[in-house]
Amino acid sequence: MQSISGIVYLILVACLLPYAFSMIAKVAGGFTFKDNQNPRQFLSQTQGIAARANAVQQNSFENLPLFIAAILMAEYMVIDQHVVMILGIAYIVLRVLYGICYLANWSSLRSVMWFLSLCCPIYLLILVIRLT
Repeated sequence: MQSISGIVYLILVACLLPYAFSMIAKVAGGFTFKDNQNPRQFLSQTQGIAARANAVQQNSFENLPLFIAAILMAEYMVIDQHVVMILGIAYIVLRVLYGICYLANWSSLRSVMWFLSLCCPIYLLILVIRLT
């Protein structure tokens, strides 16, 4: 049986990424405790880097189920641990780069980072399909 501690860390980091970008959005948007009564409304009214950070947060949450499903299925089907870790780490790094590109308003590079990050869990699922 493979060690799952690395997999758990990958999932944990991927799950925390959206919250990191949420904090960036709130700080950049001038969030106060008064705004905590309706933080979604506050974030929807932000502009500039705060709005872009909020968009990264939303996209990160949207992308998360595919990543978690792919990682868990790869673990369940006993895909080589090194392959799972390499693709998992690549996904995390690419998602961070995606966020940085979004914050910097580099739309073309952002799209490349988004696509490459999406390829990681899709490739894991292809490996799982090949084993069945």
